[in-house]
Amino acid sequence: MTEAERRAPRADAARNRDQLLAVATRVFVSAGDEPSMRAIAREAGVGIATLYRHFPTRESLVDAVYWDQVGRLTTGARELLGRLAPAAAMRRWMDLFGDWIATKNGMLDTLLAMIESGEIAHAQTRTELLAAITTILDAGRAAGDLRSDVTAEDIAAALIGIFTVAPRPAHEAKAGRLLNLLMDGLRRVPPG
Repeated sequence: MTEAERRAPRADAARNRDQLLAVATRVFVSAGDEPSMRAIAREAGVGIATLYRHFPTRESLVDAVYWDQVGRLTTGARELLGRLAPAAAMRRWMDLFGDWIATKNGMLDTLLAMIESGEIAHAQTRTELLAAITTILDAGRAAGDLRSDVTAEDIAAALIGIFTVAPRPAHEAKAGRLLNLLMDGLRRVPPG
């Protein structure tokens, strides 16, 4: 057995980790307060030892969920553009952004402490998210679908505002209406 094979997680261990990550994300979205590690393990249908084997601390779990969501946003921009027109990709990406914001509900205290201590670089996240928005904006401009006078920072600020006044999942319908209004404002109006 090579050293790489010894270090690589077994397929079932990787699946278990992915399952725990998915369950933790769901629990964080629906939680009003930070759920206990025991509650997350119970929801995942595993023992607490299994959860701690994959995520030895609350911070390691929050970190994994946070970066998983950021990864979904950054790769999601390219994937959405691969199968949707730029304006439709932007609207769908806004939903992914809302999912990311909602995930923070049940991990906010830990997340803020990690940002404060420097364990999570907020500036890096911002850069990655703005790059994802820019990718879609550039494609929309090239296609003639999206306005050329809007910046990624404008869209990020609007999204934060929308999800502040219409947090998900409690205000899903209101958030959807506001996102549709934002998209109407982003579409390029043909001259004439």
